[in-house]
Amino acid sequence: MVFSYFPGCTLKNKGARLDLCGRRAAEALGFTLEELPEWQCCGGVYPQARDEIATRLSSVRALDAARRKGQSLVTLCSACHHVIRRVNGDMQRDAQIRGAVNRYLQLDTPYEGQTQVLHYLEVLRDVIGFDELARRVTRPLTGQRIGAYYGCLLLRPSREMCFDDPENPTILEQFIRAIGAEPVYYAMRNECCGGYTVLEPGGRAQKQAGKVLANAAACGAQTLITACPLCMYNLQKSVGGELPVRYFTELLAQALGLEVES
Repeated sequence: MVFSYFPGCTLKNKGARLDLCGRRAAEALGFTLEELPEWQCCGGVYPQARDEIATRLSSVRALDAARRKGQSLVTLCSACHHVIRRVNGDMQRDAQIRGAVNRYLQLDTPYEGQTQVLHYLEVLRDVIGFDELARRVTRPLTGQRIGAYYGCLLLRPSREMCFDDPENPTILEQFIRAIGAEPVYYAMRNECCGGYTVLEPGGRAQKQAGKVLANAAACGAQTLITACPLCMYNLQKSVGGELPVRYFTELLAQALGLEVES
């Protein structure tokens, strides 16, 4: 199984562990992440205005590159996944945006949203299967109580992301069980970490992230896992909460018995 792969900017620097562990685990599980050769930043934030065409172009270039290879496009970063999946939806459903983008890019064949966009977790759930993942685990994380932290970007808006139930998601808890650990349910697992308010004065994001960590710890979590580099940053800089936070791919690689150098 070969997928086109869009790593995104953060996974080449601050979020390198998310990428490195994901690649190694993919090899162990029998699928290949084929990095697109000339990808550009997704933009980081989905453009809200329908006439904002330029900020959609890099996503469409990546989607079209995967289309030309006849492959689905896999992402790992929650922000990249959010932007690319929603832009793909624009190209499927919005004739105005689709026409403007294709006129600008002048592709040999117009792009109309043909590429399937998958998050790495969806590959584990829907392609590999969590039962099969559990069979491949060589070092189960038995006895560990792990809280899943979804944040916003994977789940909302649910009608466009179609990733999981936005109010009661289960994919990360299923993942935690598959690697042999015990999932911890807590109220703030799908609440925002503070997101881009990290740029505002007053420490709003750090305080919000601290509430998330405190809530998870109060419910018995020993560790939190996330797929979002921005969530990771805010949680690590939190005020009022202390709990180890790791990328889910780090625990996946560990459970598969892999040693991944930094």
